[in-house]
Amino acid sequence: MPIITITRGAFSGGQVLAEQVAGALEYRCISREVLIEASQRYGIPEAKFTEVLETEPHWWERWLESMRLYRIVLQAAMCEVAQGGNLVYHGHAGHELFPGIRHVLKIHLTAPMIFRIQQVRAREGMSEQAAIQYIEQVDKARYRRLQAVFGADWRDPSRYDLVLNIAQMTLETAVVLVMEAARREDYQPTPESEQAFQDLTVAARVQAALVVSPKTRNLPVTVRAESGKVYLSGILAQSDLEETIVELAKDVAGVKEVVAEFESPPIEYMYP
Repeated sequence: MPIITITRGAFSGGQVLAEQVAGALEYRCISREVLIEASQRYGIPEAKFTEVLETEPHWWERWLESMRLYRIVLQAAMCEVAQGGNLVYHGHAGHELFPGIRHVLKIHLTAPMIFRIQQVRAREGMSEQAAIQYIEQVDKARYRRLQAVFGADWRDPSRYDLVLNIAQMTLETAVVLVMEAARREDYQPTPESEQAFQDLTVAARVQAALVVSPKTRNLPVTVRAESGKVYLSGILAQSDLEETIVELAKDVAGVKEVVAEFESPPIEYMYP
């Protein structure tokens, strides 16, 4: 059975849907567990992930820290949590964390503003105007953050396999639709898709190891994995860094062989 990711706007009922789908399919239902995994495995405070993914970015952040770090570490943690499959993930940008994997069913849960206003008012006791402002603020912050981290608009329906308007159906109907889609042949794991997922996992582990190491954090290294064989490429101004990169990659779980394909920068770059 596939991995199911559910992405939603604030107060669109995504958690309840995820829990009911997971219960009906006897899957694991996860959300914060991915942030906890990333925090424990790579030493980044969970609160920092929450800040990066949920609050509106400041203009100076592009100079002070790289969003690339959080994207790579989050993807690596997601791959670890998803080992064994049979899970429903309702959290940040799950649809962006498994690129090219056939057996990932990507759900987008949406609802009109009036429905979301009702949800906020019922939960928080806000006035209608306060609820509108709150929802708009949360949506704006989430859009900008995820755009900065993943370079994609999470509201784009073409990035999903199934878009559900929760205001137009009962929760029970939404659960049935997701379960039916999950059972279709289109989203069943195949030997090829399972291998693609393991390749993604190994590549993500290597990228994370490189991005959290002070020696290699800022190096533009491209990582590709094929059945345990890892290919590293990029342009290195210092040739001695290649050995450091290769050794870090060799220590990663699942890596059987490392092939370095680095190039030196053009002469005019070295000696302008």
